[in-house]
Amino acid sequence: MDDKLLRYTLRVDRLLFQKFRYVAEADGRSANKEIEQFIKKHVAEYESRNGEIKLSSKE
Repeated sequence: MDDKLLRYTLRVDRLLFQKFRYVAEADGRSANKEIEQFIKKHVAEYESRNGEIKLSSKE
């Protein structure tokens, strides 16, 4: 497996997630890819307001 990929368990309300999967499929994405897009957008918006997030190589 690619070392860049992280596995993360997400706990969320079942009905909410079923609706989320419906929306993701309507957008032509898997639920996982839809979550990834939300994360990318949120980080980009944060960095546009606050500057680039600098991470150490340990993270």
